Amino acid sequence: MIETADVKQALGDLEEDKVEELLDKFISGSPSAEETQLIVEACQHGMEIVGDRFETGEYFVGDLMYAAQILTSSLEKLKPLMGAGSGADAKGMIVLGTVAGDIHDIGKNIYKTLAEAAGFTVVDIGIDMPAASFVEAVRANDPDIVGFSGVLTLSISSMKETVEALEEAGLRDGVKVMIGGNAVSAETCDHVGADYWSKNAAAAVKKSLEFVS
Repeated sequence: MIETADVKQALGDLEEDKVEELLDKFISGSPSAEETQLIVEACQHGMEIVGDRFETGEYFVGDLMYAAQILTSSLEKLKPLMGAGSGADAKGMIVLGTVAGDIHDIGKNIYKTLAEAAGFTVVDIGIDMPAASFVEAVRANDPDIVGFSGVLTLSISSMKETVEALEEAGLRDGVKVMIGGNAVSAETCDHVGADYWSKNAAAAVKKSLEFVS
């Protein structure tokens, strides 16, 4: 079994070949879904290293994009080992998007990949989505959960407006609202009127499973 710390460090150091080598070795050992989840979390922690180095000026935007590519390919490689389900076996339905005024999608895409691997059907409506688009998607898909992603501080007001729009449309009581991204906190969750907040996609998927259990 490979060490999760090695995966974390390799991704943090942007060593794509080493990450791929470690994951191939891991997969060859026929790991369980639980063991795979630990590796997925290690990948996320590697992204935290990338984020820290970006904040200190050691990494630049191009490095962030490269790290996101490594992470996406890693998650796709691990996804078949995580007990994915769909159709009649789906755990539930999630409508997901980045709110108006924000075009960041890395965190949203990580959550989507992990949620699908956990057995959810996910309708991703995209980035910079106004409240009306979320209302339309919720009405059309009747989801169990609606997720708002936002990295910028200004996205908080968009999240609040979207919750209010769901309330006005008579749709709020039928869904759990989850918010995620660097801009969110416990205080933000209360202000927005959401049911749950997280900056960790794996934790958010775990909570999603609790919501539909």
